[in-house]
Amino acid sequence: MLELSKIRDHKINMVRGLEKRNLQASADLDEVLRLDEMRRKTQSDLDNLLSESNRLSKEIGALFQAGKQQEANVLKAQTTHLKEQSKVLSDSLAETVDQLSDALLQLPNVPHESVKPGNSADDNEEIFKDGDTPVLPISALPHWELASKYNLIDFELGNKVTGAGFPVYKGKGAKLQRALIGFFLDENTAAGYQEVQVPHLVNADSAMGTGQLPDKEGQMYEATIDQLYLIPTAEVPITNLFRDVLLDEVELPQALTGYTPCFRREAGSYGAHVRGLNRLHQFDKVEIVRVEKPENSYAALEGMVDHIKAILTKLELPYRILRLCGGDMGFTSALTYDFEVYSAAQGRWLEISSVSNFETFQSNRLKLRFKDSEGKNRLAHTLNGSSLALPRVLAALLENNQTEKGITIPPALVSYTGFSIIQ
Repeated sequence: MLELSKIRDHKINMVRGLEKRNLQASADLDEVLRLDEMRRKTQSDLDNLLSESNRLSKEIGALFQAGKQQEANVLKAQTTHLKEQSKVLSDSLAETVDQLSDALLQLPNVPHESVKPGNSADDNEEIFKDGDTPVLPISALPHWELASKYNLIDFELGNKVTGAGFPVYKGKGAKLQRALIGFFLDENTAAGYQEVQVPHLVNADSAMGTGQLPDKEGQMYEATIDQLYLIPTAEVPITNLFRDVLLDEVELPQALTGYTPCFRREAGSYGAHVRGLNRLHQFDKVEIVRVEKPENSYAALEGMVDHIKAILTKLELPYRILRLCGGDMGFTSALTYDFEVYSAAQGRWLEISSVSNFETFQSNRLKLRFKDSEGKNRLAHTLNGSSLALPRVLAALLENNQTEKGITIPPALVSYTGFSIIQ
């Protein structure tokens, strides 16, 4: 959620920033400022009434003690009128606060100055590429056919049990999944991230805190009776560990990692580009989350990018990094880098990680603050990244490493899988 103080002081710059998202937000920000001014005036008027009511109450007490009952009763009538006025103002204040909150919740984050304007993924900037595209045999197959050939994944069985987008991993396919999860977690903890295991369902406050509500309500599965949501990413429960928390400056940074299944409805997606593992309703992902002092957060973001680059290098996968344009960024992000691996069998790039700095957008919703060295409470910056999402990593590993003898396993994973080839 955008900070009111920044809207008051930097409205023009925020309007220009939001234009990168193709959003004309001047009128929306004006409405926020109008509601904020109404809230502050109503609060001031209410405070004055309550102060006057308290003053009269003391005076009434003194009059009764002095035996001046008639004068005291006159003042009591005034206090009754003040209480009625206070009730009206209190109700008006509550309504204005709700309207202001609703208006702020509809506004996305302002992109970082380095973000370019754009309309879609076609306008994203490629800023880095590494690795050679593998040369595959003529008989090369896409991963969904390899999964069937080697009995690794059963998409039809998952469809029977649940529905499309819920695959069943079998044999070496299941073990390769488990190996990747262990490998990612070990790489993250070796880099200083503390591993946590978190719930796979969250309440509405948690979904609101990280920005899934109200923006992505239709993309989440909801347990309606209990008013809980299946998580779309571990970012949600991990970041919410810090909701309503006041940290001390010496406790920063906080760096956490966790594995969870993720659940996304992904409605309306059809075609070859979403076949197999390319788009699922349930998938596994290992996440990294950081809470940083504002002045350190962009250096931390670059560190997260370097960390994921190192993991992909160990997996020997060709990849590239894109800096997303304003029109393709998530609602909560100020700056996002996407990692994509190249699928030689499909002849296309597959997104496998997004690494983002949210600045104070999430922490303002979460009321996540830290006390600095001068004793001032400040909003922290939050960051998160996939490290990594498994489905498309697995797809690229199967496709790029297929040979006439079988599918080879990268050396970095062999100690986790217990086998070096799938035959």
